[in-house]
Amino acid sequence: MADDELDARESERVRRRDRDAARAHTELMRPGMGKVFKQILDAQVKAAKEPPKRRRPRKPRKRA
Repeated sequence: MADDELDARESERVRRRDRDAARAHTELMRPGMGKVFKQILDAQVKAAKEPPKRRRPRKPRKRA
């Protein structure tokens, strides 16, 4: 179905979805969000450089 063939409720749902997606995109473009993005990237780089934490093997459960 093309957009022209959608009923009114469905076309409004599509418009609302598109607006919500655009809002999320513009939210990331606000002033100051570059700093947050850089902090996230720096945390990912730091986590990649650190060796993974070793987990102790689980003790087997005692059966009653």
